[in-house]
Amino acid sequence: MSDPIGAFFDRLAGGGYERLLRKTRGTVRFELTGDDGVDLWHLTIADGRVAVSREPLDADALICTDRATFARITRGEAKPLAAWLRNDLTIDGQFGFVVLLERLVAAPPGARHPRAMAGDRQESA
Repeated sequence: MSDPIGAFFDRLAGGGYERLLRKTRGTVRFELTGDDGVDLWHLTIADGRVAVSREPLDADALICTDRATFARITRGEAKPLAAWLRNDLTIDGQFGFVVLLERLVAAPPGARHPRAMAGDRQESA
């Protein structure tokens, strides 16, 4: 089974310019807990570019959750805001990064873009 968390951060780091982040500047530190300790991931976002590090650096926001919850989030099976409301995810610092995370994770399995749905309706009319 592949690691959805590593794949998520690799996609962000290797994706080049990220349009959704063009007006974002800041740092986010993720602390993901599991049976064998804590995994640290650090994102630096500056004008559409993302750098990923595993070093414990200072951050504008600290997002903490367990690995299983974050894996579900990265696969689109759970939403960051809903996880926060259930207290499965906590944030210290700039809350806007949770909202941003909501836009960066995968779409839920089977989801379709609204424009694709509208196109389907127009074809059947």
